[in-house]
Amino acid sequence: MKHLVLLRHGQTAWNAEGRIQGQLDVEINETGHGQAAAVAPLLAALRPVVLWSSDSARARQTAAYVAKETDLEPTYDARLREYYLADWQGRTHADAVAADAALFERFRAGDFDAVPGGETTAEVSARMVEALTELLDSIEPGEVAIAVSHGAAIRDAVPVLLGWPVGERAALRGLANCGWVELEQAAAGEPLQLRAYNRVAAP
Repeated sequence: MKHLVLLRHGQTAWNAEGRIQGQLDVEINETGHGQAAAVAPLLAALRPVVLWSSDSARARQTAAYVAKETDLEPTYDARLREYYLADWQGRTHADAVAADAALFERFRAGDFDAVPGGETTAEVSARMVEALTELLDSIEPGEVAIAVSHGAAIRDAVPVLLGWPVGERAALRGLANCGWVELEQAAAGEPLQLRAYNRVAAP
């Protein structure tokens, strides 16, 4: 088996206050630094051989903790970024509700295609899966790779990696900050298998 771990970044101030981030660069806050520091030794215990990360600040900062514990040099890849959410980026949830409550409810339910001018689920899944397939191809059977990315991007890439039908993809929910997913692949080209979803370090 090849093993792939997908880690969401630590908490930001915008996460805490309910502000939509998308691809805007927001750094992790004090809580996020604590989350990253707690999760890094747990992932290091898996003995990963390669570490990739979104090039967004919050992902890079989180990856730095994993890098310190593993002695791995992160590779930054823009394909692992969060959804681009157009004019919604920077809005508070309250602002979005005031503008169009029905549209925001679709968004909150996980339908990011609802955001006017934003990236679609198909677009984000395609770039994420492309990057993660390359990452998997870079390791040997029995090895572990880690990718640090973002909640919605991970959520919508995982079902594609698992080969799930489109209608079943809504079964997954967003990850907690510094929550991670564990996947494994028996042979090249095969759909991955889900070992764990939304694991978190003990408080």
